[in-house]
Amino acid sequence: MIFFDQEEGFDYVGHLMRPPSEHDSILIQATIGCSHNKCTFCGAYRDKRLFAIKDEAVILKDLAYASRRCRHMDRVFLMDGDALIIPQKRLVRILEQIREHLPWVTRVGLYANAKGVRMKSDEDLRRLRELGLGIAYLGVESGDDETLRRIRKGADAATLIEQGRRLEEAGIAASITVLLGIAGAERSTEHARATGRVLTAMDPSYVGALSVMIVPGTPLAEEMARGEFLPPGPEQALLELRTMVEHTDLSHGLFMSNHASNYLPLRITYPEGKADALRTVDAALTGRINLRPEWYRAL
Repeated sequence: MIFFDQEEGFDYVGHLMRPPSEHDSILIQATIGCSHNKCTFCGAYRDKRLFAIKDEAVILKDLAYASRRCRHMDRVFLMDGDALIIPQKRLVRILEQIREHLPWVTRVGLYANAKGVRMKSDEDLRRLRELGLGIAYLGVESGDDETLRRIRKGADAATLIEQGRRLEEAGIAASITVLLGIAGAERSTEHARATGRVLTAMDPSYVGALSVMIVPGTPLAEEMARGEFLPPGPEQALLELRTMVEHTDLSHGLFMSNHASNYLPLRITYPEGKADALRTVDAALTGRINLRPEWYRAL
């Protein structure tokens, strides 16, 4: 995370979240919280109960500050949870202001959800791409409709496929997040197979596989406390990863499981790297490759 002098610097409200790949980006908080904020596993925005879009004057002030202090940084990430849901005219103005004040920036990224993508027409998405929006991080979590319903994702598999493909067709790279273990031990195999099928149908530029970590105070933590949710153990989590990779066929792009929450880090270039990745998982399952220790895993 990048921090600046708050007396002079950026207007940040609450805890900040950004993808690991945006670690060296200029962080501009355009929204506060997440417009959905109902996923049972997520505690990221529990301190921001009311979703809000920031005043344009505040965002403009942050961009002016970045123009003075961040000339060595060539990417911008718009926070919080789903900045793509900002109405089109306002989002266009923000991107135009980024171009005006930070002309050296080569890419803008943001979090998105299926609802936010669906609210934009194909023409809208292409316009955002023309203005520098290069990547959208879309949380899919699972391709299994039963799991999606249970975790209150707010979209089914067909909707997620459609909206992910629309991003890619507009020239905006879709970076898809999936969650190992989110279906619990009971539906692990169904979740892995269905997620692979969804990723294949979506054919995104990037896939990031994380492992579910139980966050205190979330509905999922309460389910676990009542014995209604049992996460898979290390071996079953590896089998789930293997099944997901096996059922995923991408025409291009990267499938990564190198997040700190995972037992086994992988970086798979599709399609040529799939076979080697499966052999690596098999080696881990037979003990020939050590897993990340439990104490080292984190969100």
